[in-house]
Amino acid sequence: MIRVWDPFVRAFHWALVASFAVAWLSSENWERLHDAAGYAAGALVALRIVWGFVGPRYARFAQFVRSPDTVIGYLRAIKGGSERRYIGHNPAGGAMIVVLLVAMAATAVSGWLMTTDAFWGSTVLQHVHSALWRTACSRWWSFTSAA
Repeated sequence: MIRVWDPFVRAFHWALVASFAVAWLSSENWERLHDAAGYAAGALVALRIVWGFVGPRYARFAQFVRSPDTVIGYLRAIKGGSERRYIGHNPAGGAMIVVLLVAMAATAVSGWLMTTDAFWGSTVLQHVHSALWRTACSRWWSFTSAA
């Protein structure tokens, strides 16, 4: 048996799921809880980025982040039924993780910006925050349903 996901990655995954769910469920009625969940999600993403450089082998970005050409080639191989098997994330999964982390980080940052004087009440930023949330939501669903 190969242990791919270390305890930090496992805890990160479920803590991010929980913070995402709390932020979603509290978005309309409980602003303080929503904000706290957003800050937690942002902190988790920041910790995961650090762990992607200093963590064990399968947690490192170098192990699963591939070039766009490699991802496209992998997707073509899936279509042809000849895809290579990977321990950890395959190239498409690695790309999805990058999109998830970027979308979650951008969602947290845009949410925080809406609390600042410069962007207080900005409908444009609210739309950006919502669009980022939808992107994170679709990636999160792919991530959790594949786990």
